[in-house]
Amino acid sequence: MAAMEHPTVTRKGKKDNPITKRRNRINERRKNPRVYFKLPLSYSRIDSKDNHGGIVGNASEGGILVYLSKELNTGEILKIEILFAKGWELKTVQGIAKIVWSDLAIRKSRRVHRYGLQFQFFNQRNLQKLRILLKEASKKE
Repeated sequence: MAAMEHPTVTRKGKKDNPITKRRNRINERRKNPRVYFKLPLSYSRIDSKDNHGGIVGNASEGGILVYLSKELNTGEILKIEILFAKGWELKTVQGIAKIVWSDLAIRKSRRVHRYGLQFQFFNQRNLQKLRILLKEASKKE
């Protein structure tokens, strides 16, 4: 009886990680590569002055993945402010983003929702700050 190899195991006995493989394939298709980190986010609806908080899970020049406690609708436009430390200073990147996809509550007990935001507008200064943030964060990965 011949031995069969498991499809996720290489001949040397090292396992291939299917999640990493899938993530790499996704990254190859993306126009802008993702950088993974956790940063605080402040946001409000475009027609509101009420600010809310959230966490940025990953980012690229095209958009961000965020975790928010509020339930929002796909298509909503948000004013966003990403906070990060640069040396001893607290810096921000401000812009306008649109919710392009959402997941159901990923942690129902905590009411955390996951959203994909696509950047709609940055002024030149904030775009430059975003590029620097992404470049520095990608060096740490």
